[in-house]
Amino acid sequence: MATDTVTVTDTMRRSFREQGYVVIPGVLTDAQLARGRALVERQLAADPAPPGHLGHLARWPRFTDTGPNPLLEFYREAGVARLAAQLLRADLPPLEPDFAQVAVTIPPWPHRPGGPHLDGLTPMPADGLPGTFSLLAGVWLSDQSAPHHGNLWVWPGTHLRAGAYFAKHGPDAITRVDELGPGPYPAVDLGEPAQAMGPAGSVLFAHYLLAHNRRPQTTARPTRRGAARSTTGSLPSGTGGAGARS
Repeated sequence: MATDTVTVTDTMRRSFREQGYVVIPGVLTDAQLARGRALVERQLAADPAPPGHLGHLARWPRFTDTGPNPLLEFYREAGVARLAAQLLRADLPPLEPDFAQVAVTIPPWPHRPGGPHLDGLTPMPADGLPGTFSLLAGVWLSDQSAPHHGNLWVWPGTHLRAGAYFAKHGPDAITRVDELGPGPYPAVDLGEPAQAMGPAGSVLFAHYLLAHNRRPQTTARPTRRGAARSTTGSLPSGTGGAGARS
């Protein structure tokens, strides 16, 4: 299926609004899937994991104005921003990211998250402004249609309860990390966690306030995955980023 033929349906939009995340299958073509995997492997070959390392590994290359960046070109080619815009207000389109995350979960890694967190709070940036963004987009480069394949752990609906927390305590409460719960994450009812699932070539979108954490990986091969942090024009530029996760 061609990237430009995939759209966000009303059912997907409702799931995103109520659950805080949605998985859209069939976004990448086979050629795009192969290219995304090659880009991740190239990045990790240039900056590999330490010998014997197991579990989560992340790299954060930044985009510059000195020339085209293959990760940024992949983000554009995959149509991630076009899909993200269908989950955002029409007057607040997503801005282009200025950095990437390349990550891999190296098995075996049976770690089960004890609780969630919010991104961009620890360590707090030197200017005191949290690294918030509008939504997280994950481009899945390998199959995650079953649990324990490096799936992202999420706590459905927590974006609404976290939003209510900040509405009550004020938006600046996000900077007072010592007043938040472990993670850090607001002290709200989390409910039961779930593992986001879908086939290779899917894209996951998750609300910034959705409780989430890293994932267990018990299969023999590393899970390949891509992620983007999309920021809209309502937030300061430079606080959003794109990434590829493997």
